[in-house]
Amino acid sequence: MGTRFTNPLKEKLARGEVALGMSLRLARSPDIARIAKTTGHDFIFIDTQHSIFGLETLNNIAQTALAIGVAPVVRVRGIDDPDVSLLLDNGVTGIVYPDIETPEQAQKAVDTCKFAPIGKRSVSGGYPMFDFAPMPLSEAMPQLNEATLVVCMIETRAGLENVEAIAAVPGVDVIHVGTNDLLVNMGKPGQFDDPEIIAAQDRVNVACAANGIIAGCGGNRDVTRQKGMTAKGVRFFTTQTDIAFLTSAASAWTKALRED
Repeated sequence: MGTRFTNPLKEKLARGEVALGMSLRLARSPDIARIAKTTGHDFIFIDTQHSIFGLETLNNIAQTALAIGVAPVVRVRGIDDPDVSLLLDNGVTGIVYPDIETPEQAQKAVDTCKFAPIGKRSVSGGYPMFDFAPMPLSEAMPQLNEATLVVCMIETRAGLENVEAIAAVPGVDVIHVGTNDLLVNMGKPGQFDDPEIIAAQDRVNVACAANGIIAGCGGNRDVTRQKGMTAKGVRFFTTQTDIAFLTSAASAWTKALRED
């Protein structure tokens, strides 16, 4: 048996613990993975849906994250993003699919991310997760299937109406509520305390619990609200973006210096 690979993020979630991710939109240096670790984050949520990252940059960040026990997760551009297999072959351990509305789309996500018999992902060799050590595919494939996190985002009323069927697709690990987009789709942008969005998150929580998978929440950046959600079963959070962390801390510093 060669080197065994596991995903610390999936292991933490399996223990029933809350996992926190830093959303990356600004940083392009692999050092951001170390900052995420130092600041108590379990994963980095690299957002290629809304920011431009080169493939080599993604690879470099992922390699550093792998080496220090922070899970590199990438939100791709959509269900048809052509780079998913390439990312997974080169160090990324989780894929977040935005705007999933049907179980058929969720199944396509699983098919792309998982090897047979779960999905249809193409095999390669010399995976960086095993430090490029030679390993029979009969050993590598099950380990990588187990380690790869598949996240489906609910961001529309249509997705919410199908969430029970989406959560039931074998191979989906997390249903992640895109709070901002879902509120916009509801015609209630920025209304984070509206009963409809609270009920939506509750519905996702129930669907996830019924299928033994993880409920997540993104875009809802209030610590008090996030802590309240953990009591209802949400365990996969994106805390804040690197942009917001930087601007918030820098603004607080300059404001303090300029105060009389």
